[in-house]
Amino acid sequence: MSPDRPLVILAGPINAAGHANLEREARVVLCEDETEAGFVKIAAEAQGILFRAKPRCSESLMAACKNLKVVGRHGVGLDTIDIPAATKLGIAVVHAPGSNSQAVAEHALMLMLVSVKRTVQIDRMTRAGDWGGRRDSQNTELAGKTLGIIGVGNVGRRVAKFAGALGMRVLGYDPYVPEDELKRRGVEPQKSLETLLPQLDVLTCHTPLTPETKHMVNAELLSKFKQGAFVLNVARGGIIDEKALHQAIASGHLGGAALDTFETEPLKETPLAALPQVHFTPHLGASTREAQEKAGLMVAEQVRKVLAGEKAEFRVV
Repeated sequence: MSPDRPLVILAGPINAAGHANLEREARVVLCEDETEAGFVKIAAEAQGILFRAKPRCSESLMAACKNLKVVGRHGVGLDTIDIPAATKLGIAVVHAPGSNSQAVAEHALMLMLVSVKRTVQIDRMTRAGDWGGRRDSQNTELAGKTLGIIGVGNVGRRVAKFAGALGMRVLGYDPYVPEDELKRRGVEPQKSLETLLPQLDVLTCHTPLTPETKHMVNAELLSKFKQGAFVLNVARGGIIDEKALHQAIASGHLGGAALDTFETEPLKETPLAALPQVHFTPHLGASTREAQEKAGLMVAEQVRKVLAGEKAEFRVV
C-alpha cells in the first residue's frame, strides 16, 4: 500500500463491501482494542476513523490523532461521539442515518408482541412440560390497544405503520416534527408527554440520548401510565430511569417492560432481571445482516468522500 494514501482505522470490523470500498482509496487497518490508550497507539497517524461501539470518540482521543480529518459512526446514534469537540478540532463527523431503521422497528414490534403474549414465560413452561399456558387468560391482543411513540423519525414512523396494521390506535410525541407531518407518518400528534402517557397501553421510545432525553421517562411520568401498561426501549439506555421503572413494575402499576438498551452496557446486575414481566435483549435491534451491510457501506462511503474532498451527504459537522 502506498503511504500517500490516507490511513483509516476501523474500530471493529464492518461489512466486507464497505471495507473493500475504503481500501480502493485508503490504507485500512482494523483495531479491536476497545481501550482509548490502546486504540490511540494504532490510530495516532490516521486521517479517518470509523467507530462502532467502543472506544468512545472522545476529545482526548481525537486530539491525540494529529492528522485526523473525519470520524464516522457505524450506524445512526451519535451519543458516543463528542460532537462539540469534533467541531472545535475541525474534524468532520459522518454517520449512516436510516441504515438500521427497518431492523430496529421490527425489533420493537417483536418485543411488543413478546411482552403482551408472555412468550418467554410460556416457552419456559412448555419446555418443562407445563401446558397450563393454554388455559391462561393473562395474554392480551394488541388490536384495539393504544400505542404511544416518543420520537417519530425513521424508526418511529415504521413502528407506527406496523401498529396501525395490527389495528392499534397510534399516538405520537415529537416536538421536532410538525403536526401535519406527524399525521402523515401515521400518528395522532400529542402536545406533551403528560397528555400522552395516561392514554397508553404500550409506550415505545425512539429518540437519541441527549441531555434533554436523559431520564425523560422518570418516576413522575411513569406514575401517569394507566394500570398494566407496558414500556419498551430499543433506542438508547438512559432515556428511561431504570430504578423508577423497576419500582413501577414491582409495585404492580405497570404490566412489564422490554428493553434492548440499558444505562450500563454490557448489562450488569439489575433488579429488573428478577422480574418475570421484564424481557431483555443485548442491544441487538440493529444487528441484522441487512442493516449491518447498509451501515457499513454507507458510513464507509461517507468517510471516503470526506477524505477525497467530495461532498458527504450525511455529514453532521
